Amino acid sequence: METRNPILSRMAKPEQGGAGFAYDEGRSAYTQAATGTATAATPAPSADDLRRMYTAGTPTGVGARVTLNDVIVKTGICFVLVVIGAVVGWNTADSMPLIWFGAAMIGLVLGLVNAFKRQVSPALVLLYALVQGVFLGGISYAYNDWVIRYANYQGLVMQAVIGTLTAFGVMLLVYNTGLIKVDGKFAKVMVVAIISYAVIGLMSLVAAIFGVGGGFGFYGMGWLGVALCAVGVLLASFTLLLDFEAIKQGIAMGLPERESWRMSFGLLVTLIWLYLEILRMLAMIAAASR
Repeated sequence: METRNPILSRMAKPEQGGAGFAYDEGRSAYTQAATGTATAATPAPSADDLRRMYTAGTPTGVGARVTLNDVIVKTGICFVLVVIGAVVGWNTADSMPLIWFGAAMIGLVLGLVNAFKRQVSPALVLLYALVQGVFLGGISYAYNDWVIRYANYQGLVMQAVIGTLTAFGVMLLVYNTGLIKVDGKFAKVMVVAIISYAVIGLMSLVAAIFGVGGGFGFYGMGWLGVALCAVGVLLASFTLLLDFEAIKQGIAMGLPERESWRMSFGLLVTLIWLYLEILRMLAMIAAASR
């Protein structure tokens, strides 16, 4: 299945000159066998030969292939930088709020660059993680301060972190057990749902400018806002399934080890989205229950 994830889909389109991977080697050999263009010195391979070529290890002179361990390590490194950035953002949010506001803008630019850059840049991925950490720390402080003042609600950020980790664990279990089939149909439904949710978000932003929902737009309209937040949490959670499938496909294709940075970046983007949705939902629940 071709992934619909706009970030991880870059992995499925190797750059020109990428021949040498087992997949490309097998495909080339298959073409020769089918067209009869193989030379006498290079006889057409059998079906077993093609299968071995597809599943063989990395040919000599070709960089290492990506493994699940590579993705886990790179993702762990990114999360360490997110935590470091979050500490900075949290501790400067009250005295220097422009820092996390600026980090939000820089993070958006870096996210777009990383998403559309043809060759993944580890340095930019790491910088994105650090900058987004600053943004997350600042906005977490802002939400936490607001619910304490407005609803006397304690423990918002810790609950959001636990909720994010729990959702990640549940979706990983769902994916590994096959409870939800992640195929082309599922991806198309997700694309439509995410686009629809994005449109609602833009409309909410416009409404917020005019003071709707106390400046939160549709999300600040009591339990209606909570329901919208819940939809966002579900969409972000289900997007993790697309990320898991894309990572699985990338490993199966024998992509170069460098692509593990792109996989980690895509997973990080979804987890940040999930955390923000849970953080907002908990804040709106606190306000609605006041």
